[in-house]
Amino acid sequence: MPIYKLYLHVPTALFVFAFGAIVGSFINVVIYRLPAGMSVISPPSRCPFCGVRLAWYDNMPILGWLIVRGRCRTCKAPISPQYMLVEAFMACLFLGLYAAFYIAGPVPNWWWGQVGGDWWFYNGPFRTPPAFLALILMLAGLVAMTIIDARTFTIPMGIPRVLTIVAFVAWPLQALFPPDSRAVGLWPIHTTDWHWFAVAACGMAGVLLAWGLLCRRIIRYSFDDYDKYVPDGQVIGDYPHARREMGVEMLFLLPVVTGLTAGHFIGNVLPATAPPVIIQALGGSLIGYLCGAGLVWAVRILGTLGFGKEAMGLGDVHLLGAIGAVLGWVDPIWIFFLAPFFGLSWAVVSMGMSSVFKLRRVPLPYGPHLAMATLVVIFCRPAVNWVQSIYLPGLPTPALMP
Repeated sequence: MPIYKLYLHVPTALFVFAFGAIVGSFINVVIYRLPAGMSVISPPSRCPFCGVRLAWYDNMPILGWLIVRGRCRTCKAPISPQYMLVEAFMACLFLGLYAAFYIAGPVPNWWWGQVGGDWWFYNGPFRTPPAFLALILMLAGLVAMTIIDARTFTIPMGIPRVLTIVAFVAWPLQALFPPDSRAVGLWPIHTTDWHWFAVAACGMAGVLLAWGLLCRRIIRYSFDDYDKYVPDGQVIGDYPHARREMGVEMLFLLPVVTGLTAGHFIGNVLPATAPPVIIQALGGSLIGYLCGAGLVWAVRILGTLGFGKEAMGLGDVHLLGAIGAVLGWVDPIWIFFLAPFFGLSWAVVSMGMSSVFKLRRVPLPYGPHLAMATLVVIFCRPAVNWVQSIYLPGLPTPALMP
């Protein structure tokens, strides 16, 4: 883009930066309150030491921490710099994504110009708010889940569920926005024809049915007696009945598998014509969720049956499912196979730091590695596309069906 046109993005970029800081402030609330079982809405923010309610200027993202110099105005207790760092990181992350998608043009030899692609660049921020909002909220959820998971070895299920619902609403809503003439036919995620839409829709119907049976206590939660095997002061325990619990989870998945199978036969009798754009968009999000969640769940069940210990957490299932709902069905596959490399890297770094600085080795669950792999897939899209063109040359690029 010519330099003289960059000023057109300044107001929107400043808004995105400020919005990222505000979201980062909310993430701090989520990180602190969700593991403690508190509401993220009320009561208003207070000092955790003296209990005084914070003034509005103390709550300003980034600036608030700097104004009070990292200490409570009343009791002078130290305030963790995590609050400012998370807010600044989210502001920069949102701004970086905005710059890559909307400012960097589709120049073949320019890395940032290939991160978003033609659809994002030509449509611009005012034609793509549902899709962009779903993407940045997914990034916010990944940051929140990463920090919570690293501390507690649990992922609050409410976060990936909200992200999934947002994606299911955002992509059909995005289909209602008229595209720029240069972006006609393009689409940021892989879509579905009538057959695969039927498979995805019936599969999701099976998910809802299984969830209803779970809520009605017709089937029970797996690992519902796990707390009995967790020693005081620890976040994980040695659970002896992991293989048994996989039978419970397979019972939960039975309606899902039945729905997918029924969807296949229903899809065979549907017309071969392209569905409406809104159906294509919703189908791409649905199949992305099922692919992401199903991939982790299959490894979880097979690994647990093979080794007798819980292989991957159930939170990871919902995490990759939510990512698939936002990014479509292809990206979760890359993310799943990239994540172990981050796990191996963390193990090496942790081992080195423990030996050099005499520190205790800190184990890290799989969720943060999935989050890091997601960032790599998004911001290293040119490299991912290059590898994909070599190993999966027959995979079409995302586009709407004519």
